[in-house]
Amino acid sequence: MEKFQAAMVLGGVGDALGYRKGRWESCISGTQIQKELADLGGLGALKLDADNWPLSDGALMHMTTAEALVTDYWCLEDLYRELVRLYVEVMVCLQGRAPDPSTVEACVNLKPNNFLLAWHTPFNEKGSGHGAATKAMCVGMRYWQPERLDNLVEVSIETGRMTHNHPIGFLGSLCTALFASYAIQGKPVVNWGRDLMTVIPKAEEYCKKTIRHTAEYQETWFYFEAKWQFYLEERGIEECEKNKPVFPDHYDAEETDKVYKRWSSEGCPGRRGHDAPMIAYDALLAAGSNWEELCKRAMLHGGEGSATGLIAGCLYGLLYGLNQVPAGLYQDLDKREKLEDLGAKLFRAAAAEK
Repeated sequence: MEKFQAAMVLGGVGDALGYRKGRWESCISGTQIQKELADLGGLGALKLDADNWPLSDGALMHMTTAEALVTDYWCLEDLYRELVRLYVEVMVCLQGRAPDPSTVEACVNLKPNNFLLAWHTPFNEKGSGHGAATKAMCVGMRYWQPERLDNLVEVSIETGRMTHNHPIGFLGSLCTALFASYAIQGKPVVNWGRDLMTVIPKAEEYCKKTIRHTAEYQETWFYFEAKWQFYLEERGIEECEKNKPVFPDHYDAEETDKVYKRWSSEGCPGRRGHDAPMIAYDALLAAGSNWEELCKRAMLHGGEGSATGLIAGCLYGLLYGLNQVPAGLYQDLDKREKLEDLGAKLFRAAAAEK
């Protein structure tokens, strides 16, 4: 249970750090961010609180998704109706936190009063953002057992396309849910990316079965897979016998920004559903259990540090817990008690699943 709680809390820490009340989230230079952090006394000197280091919209959407997942639903359709209700309600709380435009636009299209079609949103050409990926780790925590993979695939896709009805968007939610389940199962981190590639066909099968937006999906589906395949090849871990990732010798903040930009689709690292999980995963691969190194790579880079930080922090918590994290980062964290409570409830709900 402790690691489930640590995951929810450290997801919040990663989000708050990368966001810094909008200041670092909108900064495109990791060198600048890391210099400002040094001027503040470094990670160990920081005290994250609700006033100066609030959670961003991404963390609130992750919490909202978790809230639905710990309710006592009879079937997945009931879960989706509850998610729709909560997503529409939470829009009010996102004001002032620079919410993801795709999320806001999609929530207008959710239909809480329509019993049959509540969660069916139109295909969205602009729905490829990171917002689906950043709210789905809790799906993997709820359905982490290998025998629940079909549930994980379905629920991550449906929660993803409620707000990001575009393959690059909702495959991002499949990715982060899957990685959370792998962390709990104890799979070696180096295998996660390869294993993701074997599950994507299941997602395609599920989408075809639901007969929604098939033509639109076909046009954009390959991009997510191709980007991940290039990434695995770049790190030299695309084949089963290759178990040691290859990193450049010189990999400071400036070099990291260049690499992350190359992975992104529009020059802003972490903005899309494919590269937000990719950056978080790459940071975990490189940092191992070293929290400070993880923060440098996943939270304190140019681009969407709150998105990549939320994903990386949550996965780190599932792998390593809180032991190596300075207490000042989480003791007074915005909504900490709620995050811990959701972690405990997710643990119990997953354990009770028949």
